[in-house]
Amino acid sequence: MTKTAWVFPGQGSQALGMGTDLLDLPSAQDKFAQAEDILGWSVTEICQNEEKLSTTLYTQPCLYIVESILADILRERGHKPDLVAGHSLGEYIALYIAGVFEWSAGLRLVKRRAELMESAAGGMMAALMNFDREQLEQAIAQTPDVVLANDNSAAQVVISGTPEAVQTVISQVKAKRAIPLKVSGAFHSPLMVAPSSEFQEVLEAVEFQPANVPVLSNVEPLPSVDAEILKQRLIKQMTGSVRWREISLQLPVNDIKRVVEIGPGNVLTNLIKRTCSDLILENVRNATELPH
Repeated sequence: MTKTAWVFPGQGSQALGMGTDLLDLPSAQDKFAQAEDILGWSVTEICQNEEKLSTTLYTQPCLYIVESILADILRERGHKPDLVAGHSLGEYIALYIAGVFEWSAGLRLVKRRAELMESAAGGMMAALMNFDREQLEQAIAQTPDVVLANDNSAAQVVISGTPEAVQTVISQVKAKRAIPLKVSGAFHSPLMVAPSSEFQEVLEAVEFQPANVPVLSNVEPLPSVDAEILKQRLIKQMTGSVRWREISLQLPVNDIKRVVEIGPGNVLTNLIKRTCSDLILENVRNATELPH
């Protein structure tokens, strides 16, 4: 059998109208109804409102719901992963699919995470493409209040910090492109300490089960099924870096031959292709791409 990893994208991958094509499926209808009870608003309505869908408060729960529904339908149809991973918010769907917590507990965590991250204003994030890594590491080391937030691939990273610090680093590093991201705060940086410590209390109260498939975490890209390890890693996630390049490198090390990205867009398969070019890469972005 071909060993397969399922990967789940995070904020930034959302697409207008996502999830609406799932409404004909009874299992999806049930999840959308449960979600409305927990969130107090309609996911399918928000997914058709571009402004709201791109707001952290709404983006994160919407992605969690759409991606988990797609993954659950895959499981209903007899498919299952040998390993899971998710990018930032995507880690929550990975943990749910690995059986670490049940669906509504995951959604409640994501709802609170989104509220806290939405409230953490005042920072900035920027993506850098085709840059000199040594020069970047040196600039970050010499500039307070800025960190490497997402190490996505050899050619693409995201830095996070105060606007002044981020601009300073951009001005010092030769890069093909530097794009400020449309986010409300400096996610995955020490500037998230206050919301992170508040969120830690919420996380501590949720019981985690041992995973039924290994999970590669953002802050520590080594496979684990241990409930306590997975919780501790998730606690560090809001302030820690997303080490996606290292997650990609771990896939062949764990004999993974095929990767299925579940969720809108193809951000993760594109990143994995840059790091590990010989893996079979597939996407399940919507109902029509679900295998029968």
